[in-house]
Amino acid sequence: MTTAIPTLPRLPVPDLHKTLRGYLKSLEPFLLEEEARGGPDFKNAYDARLKLVEDFEGGLGQLCQRRLLELDKSSPHNWLDDNIWLKKAYHEWRAPLIVNSNWWLALVDDPNVPGDVRNPSVERTGYTRWQVRRAAWLVHRVLDFKAQLERNKIHPDTTRTGLWFRHAALQFYNTCRIPQHGCDHLSPLPSAADPHARKVLVMAADWMYAMEAVGHDGSPVNPATLERRLRAIVHDVQTRLAKGERAVPVGVLTTDDRDRWAENFHHLLSLSQSNRSIFDTLTSTVFALSLDDYAYTLPPSHRTPDKDLAAHLHNIRSGHGSRPGHNRWYDKPFTLIVEANTRAGVLGEHSPVDALVPSVAADYAIVQGVDDDAFPESVESGLLGAQVDSDTTGWERLDWVTDDRIAQECDHAAIRAKEIVDESDVDELVFTGYGINWIKNEARLSPDAYIQMALQLAWYRTRGEFTATYETALTRLFKHGRTETIRTLSADSRAWVLAMADPQCSNVKRLELLRRALQTHTALTRQAATGRGIDRHLLGLRLMIRADAGESHALFEDELFTRSQSWKLSTSGLSAGYQFRGTGFGALYHDGYGINYMPAAERLRFGVESKRSCSVTDTQKFMAAISDALLDMRTLCTSTLEAHL
Repeated sequence: MTTAIPTLPRLPVPDLHKTLRGYLKSLEPFLLEEEARGGPDFKNAYDARLKLVEDFEGGLGQLCQRRLLELDKSSPHNWLDDNIWLKKAYHEWRAPLIVNSNWWLALVDDPNVPGDVRNPSVERTGYTRWQVRRAAWLVHRVLDFKAQLERNKIHPDTTRTGLWFRHAALQFYNTCRIPQHGCDHLSPLPSAADPHARKVLVMAADWMYAMEAVGHDGSPVNPATLERRLRAIVHDVQTRLAKGERAVPVGVLTTDDRDRWAENFHHLLSLSQSNRSIFDTLTSTVFALSLDDYAYTLPPSHRTPDKDLAAHLHNIRSGHGSRPGHNRWYDKPFTLIVEANTRAGVLGEHSPVDALVPSVAADYAIVQGVDDDAFPESVESGLLGAQVDSDTTGWERLDWVTDDRIAQECDHAAIRAKEIVDESDVDELVFTGYGINWIKNEARLSPDAYIQMALQLAWYRTRGEFTATYETALTRLFKHGRTETIRTLSADSRAWVLAMADPQCSNVKRLELLRRALQTHTALTRQAATGRGIDRHLLGLRLMIRADAGESHALFEDELFTRSQSWKLSTSGLSAGYQFRGTGFGALYHDGYGINYMPAAERLRFGVESKRSCSVTDTQKFMAAISDALLDMRTLCTSTLEAHL
């Protein structure tokens, strides 16, 4: 008897009536809040939106739904991913990628690295022996993850989960975002015969190199050979610097406004055919590696509970604080970054795949520390010397041909990048009061919904109001599934938060309202994950309206339609993150927060980003508010449960 080959179903086009009713339900907390603050009567305001919904559903909405269904029929995989999502969520967005779109991930230290390397007694600059060894090891491990995926050795496509993950994970290798006016696109995957597809892009002191890292059979080059090649590259960099040479930092252009970068990109390619060859190589490389000749430290005035961790996060996010954006290519989906003291992390371009997927590759890379047996000789502490194997091959320079215009544009882009980075306030809350074990086993509540309620409470306590809240749900049950929105703010979450602020409300009533809010959130999560969410469908319906034919509808012009999707609290959960020190992404709005959290058994981590110039946001204060909310929720659950014993 043969075993059926698993397949994934297509992402459905949701039911029109259910989406519109779900949308109306999501408006309730906004309308209740307006009424409570002296605004329009809830019923009248609700009835006005109900009228808009019914008019759309009975007329233009039916036509838009049919168009979506037709689009789905003509799409190879699904209506959303094939036609809409990349463009609308990422590639049409013109804002610079640095902070605004790219995600960052700080990896744990390698226990095999000596203490005097990781924490030197004297601050110094320069490439170190252990830095190069750890970089070689991490490159090898990430490449091994890819090889194991391709051979169906891990996350095999014999299961539905494996089928989704294997496809998703292979999207961030061997590609690059390409700037274009109005809308970017991803470079096509290179052919198996393309020699550049077996290389890794290496960046050091703003120079670029291509290093052969994969054999003809798809196996990663052994770590010792990678180390020799990286040493040779660093030696080449040191030789050039000693001669007084300085690289034109072309990579800084990738931090700029996308249309500005597109204009400079086309000019760069026009300067020389060799630039086109370099770019073809760059886009085809498996991923990127940045070697930083420093260990970044924060200025003494910087507020943070852990300066080493915060400095680590800052460098992974944007490079050295005095010259951010250097030695990076922000358009590459996966860049390993290794500092001189061996701190390491990953910088990711978001469009090919969502951050959870490459984080699994990073976890695979880091879970096994540097193996001494993989290298023929021991490595000493200290700076990398000038001696290298003179016959080392397997690497090449990628030297751009530039002119005065490109040099000036790099200078201007660097100034703008520094303005963005100086504005960004990022840190990591490491909450050790309890973790998901207590939430599940003692409080007997859903951990993710519980964490989301803590964020709602923290927001209200710091702002005195409510806001639309985005939580990411993965649609991994479906072929080429990406994400859907969970609208955390609900009438039930609002009721619970207000009860927590009401000194007259009993803990028994508060716990009852918390359970109801958690149930509502869990139901919304289930709907989003199973292709029955509302936001992607609403986007699709709106895009099916043919404005050039005079079509429009007041539903999408309503102020509340926009406000209910203004995600000033933008959140996403990652894995437990045992191999990660911290993570993060930028706030979507100037007066909001970007929050990536990692819920583990005994601790909860929150990467928090906000804007320094905003008078109503503060990363340190919000981290404190999250911590207080979590402690108060434990007290609520514990005291109420004990009262019933």
